[in-house]
Amino acid sequence: MKALLFAWDRAEFREGLQHLIDLDEVTSLLAALSVEDHDHEVERRAMDLLRSGLDTAEIRHATLLLVEDDDVRHNLAAGIAASLADRPDLARAIRSALDDPQVRAELREALESAPLRAVVWQVVEHQAEGRRWALIRSAVLLLVRHRHARRLALALRRHGVVRALRRSEPGPEAAQEQAPAA
Repeated sequence: MKALLFAWDRAEFREGLQHLIDLDEVTSLLAALSVEDHDHEVERRAMDLLRSGLDTAEIRHATLLLVEDDDVRHNLAAGIAASLADRPDLARAIRSALDDPQVRAELREALESAPLRAVVWQVVEHQAEGRRWALIRSAVLLLVRHRHARRLALALRRHGVVRALRRSEPGPEAAQEQAPAA
């Protein structure tokens, strides 16, 4: 969320998209998402907007160009790290992956595939609905059927993202253990 808010705060990003989307709608949606206790409807609207954006070539290309900018990428990584403060290994792995030009190239290739984007959305929907087996099935199909998904997964694995994702999130006890003693 913080990474998305950072990108939205960049005037050049908004200016590049203003002829493609309703900036006021996106701004109000991001404001609603930034509230801690937002409802499921807000998340669904955000996912619909994101899906629409990724299906629009101009928006997809503008977003990918934004990630190529060193300053933007480092600030996005900082936003991700801040939101994953309880999972520093995952935050480091994501930062490392974002800094790798090969990972960014694989991400571009993956996002250019309409069939792959469709399966990714199935995975997201199954996860949001809590349908574990459907989620697993869709994820397996994604990797089996789409070469770009496999290549992206391998590139992310090299940076430790897969390993960090496998680790369970720390519970309250682990967070207390990691807190510095007073």
